[in-house]
Amino acid sequence: QAAKEFGSLLPPKHILNAPTKLMKEEDYGAGYRYDHDEPDAFSGQDYFPEKMGRRTFYDPPERGFERDIRKRLDYWAKLRGERNK
Repeated sequence: QAAKEFGSLLPPKHILNAPTKLMKEEDYGAGYRYDHDEPDAFSGQDYFPEKMGRRTFYDPPERGFERDIRKRLDYWAKLRGERNK
């Protein structure tokens, strides 16, 4: 559904490599935070295309192993909220 709605969009500039001087001048890669250098190994940065915004594609139910996945997703959402104020 998202692909139909938004088509092919570029990821945000902060996660794109800047191998040329022009790309660096255009701020490609600027502001990128490497997850493993961050507390809890989680930067909270958004990697969805800017025109699309953050989306939820998977909403695990409260049963079996998916309950653990739900806890992890909720934890990351909490961290993301704290780090992206």
